[in-house]
Amino acid sequence: MAISEAQLETWSKQGAIQSSSATYETVRQALMSPDAPYATKSFEIFLQGSYGNDTNIYADSDVDCVIITDSVYYHDAEELPPADKAAFEAAWSSATYDYNDFKRDVLVQLVKRFDPDVNVGNKAIAIAARGARRDADVVAAVQFRRYRSYKSFYNQTYTDGICFWTRDGTRIINYPKQHKANATAKHQATNGWFKPCVRILKNMRNAMVDNGYLAAGVAPSYFLEGMLYNVPNDKFGGNYVDTISRAINWLLACDRDKLLCANEQYMLLHPTSPVTWRAQHLQTYLDAVVAYWNDQ
Repeated sequence: MAISEAQLETWSKQGAIQSSSATYETVRQALMSPDAPYATKSFEIFLQGSYGNDTNIYADSDVDCVIITDSVYYHDAEELPPADKAAFEAAWSSATYDYNDFKRDVLVQLVKRFDPDVNVGNKAIAIAARGARRDADVVAAVQFRRYRSYKSFYNQTYTDGICFWTRDGTRIINYPKQHKANATAKHQATNGWFKPCVRILKNMRNAMVDNGYLAAGVAPSYFLEGMLYNVPNDKFGGNYVDTISRAINWLLACDRDKLLCANEQYMLLHPTSPVTWRAQHLQTYLDAVVAYWNDQ
């Protein structure tokens, strides 16, 4: 047995777009205000997560925003050859305005605009829904550079990401722009099948949780998208039943040590990294998918 094509077609549909776009614009305008404490700094605001990547489903609620400044940056220079590393260290100096300053200023601005709906969470500043505005999470971040070479200020190469700290002091480094660009390229390379299939997996995951096949929290949406990103392009197409079946069968048989996150900066599976999935959770998820699929 298998889940019907009609059910998969329903699950493939994108969730609310207009209300999320309006929420993002409301938050963006508040952050762009010329009276913001960080207004004189160089900063950028963008969507990330399911709404930013067009993989949102109807059950998704939070609109995830990032505000990042490149007026200060943190770095990893460990991959530099010795001469490059010496040149970098000679040129580098600490900034007087740091991550904690920027996050404090972003919080001040959000409270000024959205109080009493603002709450500081572990990773993001949450803005509760009110009226037509949906829930929103704002990540205050600074630029992160993973250096590939450094000859001088005018001759350097690095991978550009973001970093921020959780409430317990854990540093999170991620690459949302690379994720978005790679997911879009995957979608195009699969003739438009990739993102609807991500939405199918997210809806199916929710149904599996609701029906007792899978515990909540085992298969976060970000990792489902990264998992599917690794499936070869020729497994997509024809219809959804065949595509999902081919994708799951490929994942069951593949070398999972080679799976990448969609940003291609991290392996998908790692035992301790705060930005990767646990191998045992992927196995639990795949076992549950097989059982759920066969029971339908």
